Amino acid sequence: MPAGSLLPLFGSPSGAGASGASLGGGALVGAGLRKVSGPSGAFRLTEKFVLLLVFSAFITLCFGAIFFLPDSSKLLSGVFFHSTSLQQQPPSAPGEPHAPQPPGAGSGSDGGGGGAAAAEREAAQNLARIREDHEQALREAKKTLQMPPDEIRWAINQDKSNMLRNWPGGGEAGAAELPDLPFRKPVGAVGKEPADPLVRQQRAKIQEMMKHAWDNYKRYAWGLNELKPISKQGHSSNLFGTIQGATIVDALDTLYIMEMKDEFKEAKEWVEKKLDFNVNAEVSVFEVNIRFVGGLLSAYYLSGEEVFRKKAVELGKKLLPAFHTPTGIPWALLNIKSGIGRNWPWASGGSSILAEFGTLHLEFMHLSYLSGNQEFAEKVMNIRKVLNQLDKPEGLYPNYLNPSSGQWGQHHVSVGGLGDSFYEYLLKAWLMSDKNDEEAKQMYYDAVQSIETHLIRKSSTGLMYIAEWKGGLLEHKMGHLTCFAGGMFVLGADGAPADKMERHTELGAEIARTCHESYDRTSMKLGPEAFRFDGGVEAIATRQNEKYYILRPEVIETYMYMWRITHDPKYRQWGWEAVEALEKYCRVDGGYSGVRDVYSNHQSHDDVQQSFFLSETLKYLYLLFSEDDLLPFEHWVFNTEAHPLPVLSKEEEKGKRK
Repeated sequence: MPAGSLLPLFGSPSGAGASGASLGGGALVGAGLRKVSGPSGAFRLTEKFVLLLVFSAFITLCFGAIFFLPDSSKLLSGVFFHSTSLQQQPPSAPGEPHAPQPPGAGSGSDGGGGGAAAAEREAAQNLARIREDHEQALREAKKTLQMPPDEIRWAINQDKSNMLRNWPGGGEAGAAELPDLPFRKPVGAVGKEPADPLVRQQRAKIQEMMKHAWDNYKRYAWGLNELKPISKQGHSSNLFGTIQGATIVDALDTLYIMEMKDEFKEAKEWVEKKLDFNVNAEVSVFEVNIRFVGGLLSAYYLSGEEVFRKKAVELGKKLLPAFHTPTGIPWALLNIKSGIGRNWPWASGGSSILAEFGTLHLEFMHLSYLSGNQEFAEKVMNIRKVLNQLDKPEGLYPNYLNPSSGQWGQHHVSVGGLGDSFYEYLLKAWLMSDKNDEEAKQMYYDAVQSIETHLIRKSSTGLMYIAEWKGGLLEHKMGHLTCFAGGMFVLGADGAPADKMERHTELGAEIARTCHESYDRTSMKLGPEAFRFDGGVEAIATRQNEKYYILRPEVIETYMYMWRITHDPKYRQWGWEAVEALEKYCRVDGGYSGVRDVYSNHQSHDDVQQSFFLSETLKYLYLLFSEDDLLPFEHWVFNTEAHPLPVLSKEEEKGKRK
C-alpha cells in the first residue's frame, strides 16, 4: 500500500524501536491509521467538491479565455509574477507591516529580460501546479463518489474530528464535541442452541444462576458497586473510588449474551442516566479499565447502543493523566478529578505493577479505534517500548517497575497475582490485530519459553504447576489466579512455532488437570486461593489465609478454552462439577457469596457477591455449555474481565465496512 496512506496500528515493527511515536500522522481507521489532513496536509473530503467547482470554473473561465488573447504568455507572466512574489516573501517581524517587493526584485541580477524569462518559467510552473491540483481534486472526488454511503459518512466525520482537534483551543474539548459519530457498526452475538438436550438444560441452569445473582443485586444493592448477599445490602470497594455501578457495567455483556433483554434494558437505562465519572476520587486504573472501560466497550460492540461508546471514551480520557510519569509507565492509582497519580504504598520502592500497567492494551486500542484519538494507542505502545529496552532476568518479567527510573523493582516473577494478565494481553493483542502485531506475538512466545524453562515444574506424582520466582529461588506455590494460564497456553498453541504447537496444547491440558485437582481435593470441590507443592503435599492449601474462594473464574475460564479447542468432554464434566459446588455452598437467598475455607464442612460465607462473578464466572460457564458459534474465537477476544472485544480484521484495516 502507498506509504503514509495506511499505517498498521497493531502491526508495529518488532524490536525496541516500536513505539507509540510510530503511530503519529493519522486518524484511526479499524486496525489501522488512515492519514487525514491537518492544516498543511492533503485536501479534506468536504473541500474536494468545493475545489472541484472552484478549479473548474477558474480554469475554464479565466485561463481558457486567456489562451485566446494575443501575447498570452506575457499576460500570464504578469499575473503570476506579481501574485507569487507576494506569496514567497518572508513574513515580516511581529508588529511590522508587510512590505511587498517590487516587480523583478529577486528574479535576477537585473530587472530586464532575464527577470522576464524567469517570471515566465515561474508562471508556467504555477499553471502546471494548478492543473495538477485540479486533476487531483477531480480524481479524489470521483473516487469518493464511488465509495459506499457509510464510508462517505465515516470519512466526513473523520474530517470534522480532525478539524476540531487542530482548531485553536481544540484537542480534548474538540473531540468531546463529536458525540454521535458512527465509527463502527455493532457486531452482535449470534449462536445456535446446543444440539444436545442435556447441554441445553445445563446452559439454562447457568442462565437461571445469572438471574438469581442479578435479581438480588437489583433488589438489595441497585446502583451500588456490589452486593452483600447475606446482609442483603450494598458493598463498595475502594478500588472504584466513588464511582458506582460496577456490577451493572460488568454484567452488561453477560445479560446481552444470555438474551436477558429486560435486564439488559434496565441496565442500559441506569448507565444512561446514573453512571457518573465526574467524581473527586482515587481509583485503581487497572480495575476501572478492565471492568468499566472493558464492560462499556463490549456492550457497545454487542448492542450498538451509542451511550456505551460515549461513556467508554469519556472514562478513557479521564484515565490518561495516569501516564504522566517520566517513563510513561502509568500510576496504579489516579484521582480522576485532579489527575494526580501514585502507586500502591506496599509496591516495591514506589513501583508500578506488571499486571496492572500491562493490562490496558486491548481496551486502549479500541478506545483509539472508536474515538479517532491516537493518544490511547500511543500510551500503551510506549509501555512496550520501555519494556523492550530493559534487560529481563532469564528472559522473565519481574512484577515491579519503577515509573520514574524505568528500572525493575524486586526480581519477583509470577504468572499469578501481580503478573498474570500481562502475558495474557501479549497473546491477545496479537490475536485482536488479526495476527498482524508481530511484536506482541514475539514477546509472548519468548516469555512462554522462559516461563517453561524457569517456572514450570512437575510434582512427584506428575502434576504440572507454575511456581513463583524470587530472585532465582522458586516458591513452589500456585495461585488460583495462575489457573488462567491453561486457557492461555491452548489459545496460543495455533500460533506457536511448528515444533511447539503440540507442546503448548499439552501445557494447557496439564495446567487444567492440576487446577481441577486443586478443586477436587477440597471438601467443597471449590478451589483455594493458592495451593502448594512442598512439604509432602500437592495441590493443597496449607495456610489458613490461602483456603478461601471468592467466586473466582480462572479455572472455569481454562475449562472453556480447553473445551473450545479440543472438545474433550471432561472439560464440560469438570465445569458442571463447579456449577454443583457453587449451588451447594455459595448460593444463598440473597445471591452468591464466597466462602472462607473450602476444606471445611461448615459454610462460612464472606458475604460478597463479586462483580466478576457475573462478568466472568457465569459467562465462561455459559460459553462452556454453548456451541462454538457463540462469540467464536476467530472474531472475538476476551479481555481479562471476560468482556468480548472484536478482532480488528485485515479488511477493517483497509477501511472496509462489513
